[in-house]
Amino acid sequence: MPLIKVQTSVDSPDKATVDGLLKSLSANLAKHLGKPESYVMTAFEPNVAMTFGGTVEPACYIEIKSVGNMSSSQTKAMSEDFCQQINEKLQVSKNRIYIEFADAKGSMWGWNSSTFG
Repeated sequence: MPLIKVQTSVDSPDKATVDGLLKSLSANLAKHLGKPESYVMTAFEPNVAMTFGGTVEPACYIEIKSVGNMSSSQTKAMSEDFCQQINEKLQVSKNRIYIEFADAKGSMWGWNSSTFG
């Protein structure tokens, strides 16, 4: 049910780096939300045409969605963690990363031919 999707304007690093980043994001998202990692999905989309602040310098947009409510302390901790990881792995400045956090009702999240609500 938790999802973390990373879209960035930077070129894709090698497969091992991408796989490592996705595995790290998955484990950390599960930890932050206190949910089983077996339900976490990650996605990475490089080479997305985007601007931030009117420039085409490297930028990143991250979506984090989960069934239930995320507290402000959770979102703050996740912002710090994931901005740091993206900065280290993709060399995108932290001030050029936006993160959207979205809570979802269980009935609005489908899986395995059913929903979580």
